Amino acid sequence: MAASIEDYALLSDLQSGPLISRSGSIDWLCFPRFDSPSLFSSLVGLENHGRWLLAPGHPEAVVEEWRYIDSTFVLETVWRTPTGVVQITDFMPVGHTGSSVLRRVTGLEGQVGMYQELIIRLGYGTVVPWTRRIQDGTLPQRMVLLAMAGPDAVALRGPHLPEAHAHGHSGEFTVAAGEVVDFEFTWFPSHRPVPPAVDIDAALEQSIDYWSRWASHCRSDGPYGGAVKRSLLVLRALTNYETGGIVAAPTTSLPEEFGGPRNWDYRYCWLRDAALTLESMLTHGYETEALQWRNWLLRALAGDPEDLQIMYGIAGERELPERTLDHLPGYLDSRPVRVGNAAVAQFQADVVGEVMVALERLRLAGGKEDHFSWTLQQILLGFVEKHIDDKDFGLWEMRGEPQYFTHSRVMMWAAFDCGIRAVRDHGLAGPADHWERLRERLRAEILSEGFDTKIGSFTQTYGGGQADAALLVIPQVGFLPYSDERILATVARLEEELLTQDGLLLRYRTETGVDGLTPGEHPFLACSFWLVEQYARTGRMADAKDLMDKLVGFANELGLLSEEYATKEELMAGNFPQAFSHLALVRAADAMHGIDLLSLAAEEPS
Repeated sequence: MAASIEDYALLSDLQSGPLISRSGSIDWLCFPRFDSPSLFSSLVGLENHGRWLLAPGHPEAVVEEWRYIDSTFVLETVWRTPTGVVQITDFMPVGHTGSSVLRRVTGLEGQVGMYQELIIRLGYGTVVPWTRRIQDGTLPQRMVLLAMAGPDAVALRGPHLPEAHAHGHSGEFTVAAGEVVDFEFTWFPSHRPVPPAVDIDAALEQSIDYWSRWASHCRSDGPYGGAVKRSLLVLRALTNYETGGIVAAPTTSLPEEFGGPRNWDYRYCWLRDAALTLESMLTHGYETEALQWRNWLLRALAGDPEDLQIMYGIAGERELPERTLDHLPGYLDSRPVRVGNAAVAQFQADVVGEVMVALERLRLAGGKEDHFSWTLQQILLGFVEKHIDDKDFGLWEMRGEPQYFTHSRVMMWAAFDCGIRAVRDHGLAGPADHWERLRERLRAEILSEGFDTKIGSFTQTYGGGQADAALLVIPQVGFLPYSDERILATVARLEEELLTQDGLLLRYRTETGVDGLTPGEHPFLACSFWLVEQYARTGRMADAKDLMDKLVGFANELGLLSEEYATKEELMAGNFPQAFSHLALVRAADAMHGIDLLSLAAEEPS
């Protein structure tokens, strides 16, 4: 059985993001990329679907400390047993040409008997590899445990290689105080020779140095500075260092409702999530990363604008067909386990607006347009104009019938607003007068159709009457001020209809059937962070602080947040760690600290 979601740590080499439990088991690992087929799948299956356990063998062993080295993704776990104390250091080399997980066992006190179990199952737990021991070309006095099947091969190096058993490999060894035992687990294409061994001392030093230097550039003062820094580190950890693509989460099918079907694959690059991540990065001083993402965007969107998708693969791949893995029982029996995502084919009218807002923020931060990037934005605005009368599936990727979602219409307004600003404020060439007419047409429509005068608030869809937390985005993009009476009335309605007894905000009421799925889910953390932002921008600082403290308290002790939180069960839910939750935390903290890109731009010397 997998651990609770909050009992996992993320490792990252900016290519892949394995999850390792507090008890020392790597239960999820996709090599060589975030979206590659997993070779450890017990997170959504059983132990025999693949894992790598490394921990003391004594039944009374307890974890005394579980932490990242400050501002890094180097994990340290300190175990105490009746016979001694050991520390296990887990990390991945950053920027390394290969893909490796390194595990170091250091004896601190006495002697500790260690146990490891390695079960490799390629292809999401379906393929049992051929394994054998071979001479280590780097260290001839040692052997390497080699496993391969099809195009994939992995090699385990270490002084105490586990022995074969019925389902995998296991073994025991003892570590005394002052002794260090290292293991290296490396993926490589099966047609190539085993890569040379990594210098683990150098790799550890380089990894600590990389993450520490990256974090040192972060603007992260204020009472939530630590949470902001960790959130920005998570957003960086979910970014591919070569392509600039940002995945929404490193996992698939961690359930939004335990035992239910709301299980989705988030290992892809949503334009919306990535655009919002870019904005958070910019606000905290990471212009280089923002430009890298813009270049990824230009490559991904190149081609006919009618082929625009809401998400892409890490390198801009377009084919992401959804299928179910029926051999996997799912996390806490939550079926089905999915790979791919059928939402890739949806029309979501807000997406271009999200991208245009992010690119406007990049201009405000000093980013310069080139001929290609501005041309692409004009093409995107042409796409919005062509589809201005089309219904869509909305921010929440509804699987019911398309409708006119008020949030989507506001983001179409925002797209044209950003185009107009690009021309009039930044001196770029474009039909600003034409875009202004389209913008004002949308504004009049939204105020007429999206605001229900009888209810006294904005609504989820035109004529639908339902509440939706996405309406909190309306002032974020400048459609109306945060303090506008219509916004305040909408906030009051959201508080009345979508707040749970525990004070968290639901996305919408799933029992209405608007999403075409079985009702039931837990509060979506980003929505509650949006509410913090709304409170802070309208002077409700006590309410903002109370809710912010609660939300930050839902992070595990490593500072990681999931997509949702089950307050009754006191458990994280949904894919983990979730970029959307972390970027919303950053926005909320900035609002409480009075920070936005406009104020930062004003502070910069001319």
